Amino acid sequence: MGHYIPLVRRHTYLLYFPYEAGIVLSYWLECYRCENSFNVLLTLMLKKIKYKYLLYFLVFFSISSCSDIIHDNQKTQETKLIKLSTNMGDITLELFQDKAPETVANFLKYINEGKLNGTIFHRVIPNFMIQGGGHLQDMSQIDTFDPIINESSNNISNKKGTIAMARTSSPNSATSQFFINLRDNEFLDKANSADGYGYCVFGQVTDGIEIVEQIGAVSTGNNAGHSDVPIENIIINEVMLIE
Repeated sequence: MGHYIPLVRRHTYLLYFPYEAGIVLSYWLECYRCENSFNVLLTLMLKKIKYKYLLYFLVFFSISSCSDIIHDNQKTQETKLIKLSTNMGDITLELFQDKAPETVANFLKYINEGKLNGTIFHRVIPNFMIQGGGHLQDMSQIDTFDPIINESSNNISNKKGTIAMARTSSPNSATSQFFINLRDNEFLDKANSADGYGYCVFGQVTDGIEIVEQIGAVSTGNNAGHSDVPIENIIINEVMLIE
C-alpha cells in the first residue's frame, strides 16, 4: 500500500519499486520545499524496502533536481537586463536574447569588455531616436569587433522605447552603435524598409523612459563633421548587466 506524505505539494511522481515475492510497492512521492523532506522520504524508504532499492530513489531524486536546475538556468539565459548609467539618469533595458541571439551576444560582448563605458549619445533627433555606442566625448570612434548579421527578420517592430542596432547602408554592418526609438518608427522595420532589410530590434526600455525622452529633447549642433550632436555631452558612464 502506498504511503502519502502530506506536505506542501510541488510535483507528484509515481515510483514503482520491486519488493519480495514480486510484490510491487507503489509510492506517491511528493517533492516539497521543506528542509526535512529528504530525511522523511529517506527514513520511509529504509523502513519499507530493501537497501539495494534505495538506489532507484537516489537516482530519481538526482534526475528531478537536475531537471529543475536546468529549467532555472534556461530562464536565466532567456532574460537579460542591463542598465545604462548616464549623466542624465539611468535607463534599464531588457534584451530579447531569444529573438535576436547574435545581436544580444554582440552587445553583451561590448558590455563585458567595458567598451561602451565613457561613450556618448552622439546623435539625437527629436521625435525620432537617440543614438550612441560609437563615439567618445572628443568624438573619436571606439574600436569595434567584426560586424554582425542583421536579425531584423525577427519581426519585432521599432516601437517607442525599443533599442535597435544602427548600421551603414550595408544591411550586415552593425557593430557597436545602437539607437533607442523616441516614437513608433515602423518604417525602420524589415517589412516596411526601403532596402528590404530594416533595423534589428533587440530589446526595450523597462525603466527610465523619461530619461530617454529628456535626452531626446536636448539642444544639438554640428561637431567634428557630424550633425545632430548634443551641445553638451550626454555621457554613458557605465553599462552593466543586472541579470
